[in-house]
Amino acid sequence: MKVYTSTKKIPGLADLSLPERMALLEQASRKMSVPEKTFLNVIKLFVIVPVFFMLLRMVDNWWSLAWAALILLLYPLFVKPLQYSISAKYLPKNMNKDDT
Repeated sequence: MKVYTSTKKIPGLADLSLPERMALLEQASRKMSVPEKTFLNVIKLFVIVPVFFMLLRMVDNWWSLAWAALILLLYPLFVKPLQYSISAKYLPKNMNKDDT
């Protein structure tokens, strides 16, 4: 599975506008299988759960609030490339030329 960090890097979507790319990826994400959706949701949980632990530790240490904010800011860097990569294989065949 090739990891795409941007929607412009997905073959067939580079020449489309952002709303068109997002609409096609939304349609493709609806076609994901249950194990793929479960995998993506578990990854999201692994990223979000530490934020709540950091918020609970805020009573003892204010720096944990900064770490929680940092994790939330970095959330798209971890989750979006996986979501794009999994959804890319469900794009229409005429859009996605690279099936490797």
